[in-house]
Amino acid sequence: MTSWLGDERTRVAAERILDAAAELFVERGVAGVGMGEIARAAGCSRATLYRYFADRNELHLAFVHREARRVGRLVSADAVAATEPADRIVTAVLSAVRRVRETPTLAAWFRTGDAVMTAELAQSSPVIEALGLTVVDDPGAARWLVRIIVSLLTVPGRDEQDERELVERYVVPALIGSCA
Repeated sequence: MTSWLGDERTRVAAERILDAAAELFVERGVAGVGMGEIARAAGCSRATLYRYFADRNELHLAFVHREARRVGRLVSADAVAATEPADRIVTAVLSAVRRVRETPTLAAWFRTGDAVMTAELAQSSPVIEALGLTVVDDPGAARWLVRIIVSLLTVPGRDEQDERELVERYVVPALIGSCA
């Protein structure tokens, strides 16, 4: 067997496990799903699951990173047309919020009981911070921008227009000022 075949099999198996976990997260919430349940849903043993993910935190992080990259590509595509920095920030923030909300496997992470864990992962993840850096160049501003997005997902505004106004009135001036 060649190493590329083994790597592809590893990737496919890990993806299958993450997909099974995603479905369980939607059904029962992120914190309510154990590794044994994920293994059963993925059609593998717990020992096999632990070969790919050392513990639940590692599995959560792998899932969040996979989905953050996917959402990041979509948000970047949405924001690419915005030529003004302020418009780019507004578009990126609102696109990220919308795309997470419309994806049940991601929205599950912001339910009551799971949001604190999600916020901690978001603040400690270099992958998620890197997504913030696609909008602003300053690493501190990028981390703050991630906090804003997590905040809007955890405690939504009254409606989309309310959230747009909040981002335009408070987030844009703070970020544009930090980049000046």
